[in-house]
Amino acid sequence: LRSLVGSEMCIRDRANATGKAYISIFEGHEECRWSEWKHKSAEEMLKHVRDVVFPFIKNIHDGEKTLFSQHMKDAVFIIPKPSLVQEAVGIIDELDISGQTSDVQGDIYEYLLSQLATAGKNGQFRTPRHIIRMIVELVDPDVNDRICDPACGTAGFLFTAYRYILKKYTSPDMVTEDEEGDWHGLIGDHITEQNAWDKLHQDTFYGFDFDSTMVRIALMNMVLHGIKAPHIESTDTLSNQYSGEEAFTVILANPPFKGSIDKNDINDRLTLGTTKTELLFVEKMYRMLEIGGKCGVIVPDGVLFGSSNAHRDLRKLLLEKCQLEGIVSMPSGVFKPYAGVSTAVLIFTNGGNTEKVWFYDMEADGYSLDDKRTPLDRKGDIPDIIERFRNRREENPTDRKGKCFYVPAEEIKANNYDLSISRYKEIEYEEIRYEKPEIIIEKIEELEGKILGNIAELKRMLNQDL
Repeated sequence: LRSLVGSEMCIRDRANATGKAYISIFEGHEECRWSEWKHKSAEEMLKHVRDVVFPFIKNIHDGEKTLFSQHMKDAVFIIPKPSLVQEAVGIIDELDISGQTSDVQGDIYEYLLSQLATAGKNGQFRTPRHIIRMIVELVDPDVNDRICDPACGTAGFLFTAYRYILKKYTSPDMVTEDEEGDWHGLIGDHITEQNAWDKLHQDTFYGFDFDSTMVRIALMNMVLHGIKAPHIESTDTLSNQYSGEEAFTVILANPPFKGSIDKNDINDRLTLGTTKTELLFVEKMYRMLEIGGKCGVIVPDGVLFGSSNAHRDLRKLLLEKCQLEGIVSMPSGVFKPYAGVSTAVLIFTNGGNTEKVWFYDMEADGYSLDDKRTPLDRKGDIPDIIERFRNRREENPTDRKGKCFYVPAEEIKANNYDLSISRYKEIEYEEIRYEKPEIIIEKIEELEGKILGNIAELKRMLNQDL
C-alpha cells in the first residue's frame, strides 16, 4: 500500500502537468491511506489492515471487472500477530519507497522472486533491469502498439515498455536519468489525446504466465507503475490453453531457458516437433505477432547453433519468414548468480525474409561478471549497442574484427543456419617475430656463463668465511 501511495502521487503529478482531471483511487476510501492508519496501536492496526485495507487493495477497480481484482479475490491476509504488522509498517515507512530515485519496488520483487519455491525450477530468473531497458530501446515500442510478454514473470518488460513510451512523449527537459540508467520525471505531456491515454492504460499491455503467483506479482507491479487495467492472465501460452494468435505488434520476453512441455499439451499451431521450451517460445512469439510486428527476446546460446532438426528449423523460420534484424551476443555472467549460461538477444520482425543479419559482441554490461555483480560503470557496451543498432543501415559495418558487423543471409544458410557470432567473427592475431635459433642459443650460453661465474664467486666467498 505504501508503494500504491507513491504510484498515486506520480499519476497525480502527471495529471496536473498535462491539465487532465485526476480522481484519486482513495476517493471514498480515505481510511485506507497509509497516513491515516500507520500510527494506530498494534491491535487496532492489525484489525484495520485485515478488515478494511486488505479488502480495498484486493478490489481496486472491481467495478470495472479487471483481471487484477479477479486474481486477487482469493488472496488471504496471513500476518497473525499485531506486533508483526506494526513492525513491518515501521520498517516500510522508514524506507520511504515513494521518495527513492531508484526502483525500490523492483528490488523488493527481485528478492521475493529469489525466495519463491518455484524460482529457478522452471528456468525462471528475473531479468536485470538494465538488460530489459536495452531490449526495450532496441525494439522501440510506441503509444499505438499492443505489447505482450508470453512468459511475463513479474512484468519487468511490460512496465519498462510503459515507462519508455512515456519517456518518448515527455518533454526532454523534464526527464532525468539516475546512475543506474532508470528514467524519472515521466509525465507523457506530449500525449494530448484522451483516447491515446485510454488505450495506453487499457489496451496496450498483455502478459501471460503459467505460475499464478507470478501473475499476482505482475498485476500488482503494473498497478504500482500506473497501469490501471493490465491484461495479465494465468495461461501457459505453449499449450492449447492459449488460443489467441497474431494479436500483437510488439513482443518483449525472456522465456524460461530450460524445461520441456508434455508432447500432448503442445499447442496445435506449433510445428517445430520438439518439447524444448526455449525453442517453442520463439516460434510462439513469431505466431503471436501481426505481420510487421517486432520481437525482442533473450535466448540461450544453444538456440543459435544447436544441431537438432528443431534448432535448425527455428533458425530457418527466423531467416526465411521473418526479418532477423539483429543478434546481440551477451557474456555468460549477465544472469549470475542465478545462472551462468551464455545468452543472446534476438531482434526480429514478422514477415518478409532476411537479407543480412547485424551482429554485436557485447563484452561488458556495466557490472562484474561474477556472482557478486559489482557495479562498474553500470553501462558497459549498452549505449554503444543501442546507438550502433539504430545507425546500422547508415554504417553498414562489414569489418568482422570489430564489435559489430553484418553477415549476409546466404552465408548463414550455407553454414546450416548457424547464428552464433563465433562462426563469423574474425579474430585478429598479433604477429610475433622470434629471433633466429643461433642467436637464442648464444644468449642462453651467455646467460649460462654468468650463472656459473656467480656460483664460483659464491663458493669463493664461502671458503673465505670458513
